Amino acid sequence: MKISVSSYSFNKLLSEGSMAQLDCITKAKEMGFDAIEFVDIIAPEGVSKEAYAKVLGAECIRVGLPISSFTFSADFLTGSANVEAEIEKVKHMVDIAEILGANLIRHDATTGDGRSFDKILPIIADACREVTEYAATKGIRTTVENHGFFCQDSDRVEKLYNKVDNENFGLLIDMGNFLCADEAPDKAFSRLASYAFYAHAKDFHVKSAMLPNPGEGFFSTRGGNYLRGAIIGHGDVPVIPCLKALKNVAYNGYIAIEFEGIEDTLMAITIGLANLRRYINEF
Repeated sequence: MKISVSSYSFNKLLSEGSMAQLDCITKAKEMGFDAIEFVDIIAPEGVSKEAYAKVLGAECIRVGLPISSFTFSADFLTGSANVEAEIEKVKHMVDIAEILGANLIRHDATTGDGRSFDKILPIIADACREVTEYAATKGIRTTVENHGFFCQDSDRVEKLYNKVDNENFGLLIDMGNFLCADEAPDKAFSRLASYAFYAHAKDFHVKSAMLPNPGEGFFSTRGGNYLRGAIIGHGDVPVIPCLKALKNVAYNGYIAIEFEGIEDTLMAITIGLANLRRYINEF
């Protein structure tokens, strides 16, 4: 497995203006990552996403850092005026992925609209299939992540994967995100590993709903437990069993660090990278 870093990991620095997405490329290369994942295109004022995607792609080529994935949001139920409009929006993001030079994308499916998952499954599956058929014409594979609380459980994303039923469509499995649906990450990973086109390494500190709210930095899971982003190896996510689940299916793709904790960003990413690399090499 090769290790990538999500540009989302630098989000605090991006938000405060001390870094731009372009700077993430140089920093990721300096830190020793094998690739970088871009989350959306955060273009400077007055620059289009298309133009900035071209700049980012050219810089990755210049420094010799592959693009492991291009990630962006979508919601085929509530994201646009209707499903067809959201599909067209996502197809346009596929066009931007092509400009960027990414051969893999992740888009969301939905955060739900009050109906049961099984009720809306045919709608989102048809939308995902249309998108992946379009992306395939450009040599780009598509994924959906266990993300957004509604389409997050392993049984739900497995149902979606099977319903789409297209060889160009797979899953991005995030080891930390299963906790948002109060599901054991190691069991979920072993269930879904064979469908993975891509993976995220993410760690969380976990506090039970039976305990007092721990306050700033934590958020609630769907079942009321508390999570706070952690440095890889410092939290409660069973990172090594998740990695073993990937190795058991001979996964040889990228695994990207996605850090969202409150620690110093560069320190946290550096420690996380060292830990993750050691875990991968130790078994």
